[in-house]
Amino acid sequence: MLWVLLVLLVIILIIAFNTIKIVKQSEVYIIERLGKFHKVADAGLTIIIPFVDHVRSVVSLKQQTMDIPPQGVITQDNVTITIDTVVFYKITDPAKAVYEIQNLKKGIEYLAITTIRDIVGKMDLDATFSSRDAINDRLRVILDEATDQWGCKVDRVEIKDITPPADIRDAMEKQMNAERNKRALILQAEGERQSAITLAEGKKEAAILEAEADKEAKIRRATGEAEAIKKVADAKAQEIQLVYDAMMKANPDEKLVQLKSLEALKEVANGSANKVFIPFEATKALGSLGAAAEVLKGKNKKEE
Repeated sequence: MLWVLLVLLVIILIIAFNTIKIVKQSEVYIIERLGKFHKVADAGLTIIIPFVDHVRSVVSLKQQTMDIPPQGVITQDNVTITIDTVVFYKITDPAKAVYEIQNLKKGIEYLAITTIRDIVGKMDLDATFSSRDAINDRLRVILDEATDQWGCKVDRVEIKDITPPADIRDAMEKQMNAERNKRALILQAEGERQSAITLAEGKKEAAILEAEADKEAKIRRATGEAEAIKKVADAKAQEIQLVYDAMMKANPDEKLVQLKSLEALKEVANGSANKVFIPFEATKALGSLGAAAEVLKGKNKKEE
């Protein structure tokens, strides 16, 4: 009797195990009934009919990554390169992902390989290296459209590495070294040119400043000399004015004036001027003095 109870307990456990299903978060169960699609069981507790319902597949709704094996691709300029790619995708319709294609990952992989060869085959080597973002975008769009019927959405496609042949790598390294040397020479020449320009501008500014300083010194020197001459002239004029005023106060007679004029002429004659202009009044004084000298000579002869 005991063994019968044990058998019944085992049967109940088997039935319960096949009836009660617990679906994890971010997963769904594809349930078939009698070999035909029945429903999609979401996360949580799910009850199915034993021996009638069957869990066909467990589908993850998380975003998934798939590495595409490195592929040799021939570019438009007949260079064979190796491209390593990764695809980020997510299942949006679990039923289509199970029933519309036999193997979703294989389908995405093959589609990615053919698309990469088609896109890169229309580009030359330099464009392949410089247009990586454009290649990623085109791959994503094509794969997303193609996998939509499989209940899958391709979020991103990234080219991890592009490897050219060894001889092409050597040529590219030599080209890059040549470009670096060229840029260095250009920068050096530009620096020397800028230095020469700056030095010339500095010399020009220095010459201008020196000329301005010399000009200013000459102007100041000329101004000082003019001021000195003016002061000397003013002093002479004041001196003459003082003499004149003194003579006027002394009420001189004509002979004294003539005598002073002659003294003045003597001072002028002793000056540095090459020519001396004698005023008319001074000539009269000279004539008077000459007449006086003749009178004195006559008197001396009579006395003898």
